[in-house]
Amino acid sequence: MSAEREPITPAGYDRLHKELEHAKNVERPNNIKAIEEARAHGDLSENAEYHAAKEEQGLIAAKISKLEGIFSRAEIIDPKIYKGSDIVFGATVHLIDAETDEKLTYQIVGTYEADIKKGTISIESPIGKALIGKQEGDDVRVNAPGGVRELSIEKVEYK
Repeated sequence: MSAEREPITPAGYDRLHKELEHAKNVERPNNIKAIEEARAHGDLSENAEYHAAKEEQGLIAAKISKLEGIFSRAEIIDPKIYKGSDIVFGATVHLIDAETDEKLTYQIVGTYEADIKKGTISIESPIGKALIGKQEGDDVRVNAPGGVRELSIEKVEYK
């Protein structure tokens, strides 16, 4: 694993921190109880509840390890400190698809907090990479998985 810093917004950091705390303080203790209850049923070799609980234990441990790794590399960057029309990490960008005239709005965030359904895209995504360094009024060509898209940058804001 790379020791490279991972940019993350304060909101993304808080959400991941809550997820880690939930895994440590709720999921893991509940899993320990489930293992203890399954053990109490006797013969472990044919105890499906025990095997399922042990498998879940491994998944929870992996989740905790992954989240702790993210935190060890996290670099919190607050978009509110930026102003202007240049697109950098944290920008909320209002776009118009040149082909369909569809209006799109995305915030450029870190890899671990990107969720297209919530209007956030990774700085590492094709659109994120194409937008970084551009300005309001620019047109960009994006080599997306579905083909080349042409987008016009209508507005850039930091909130």
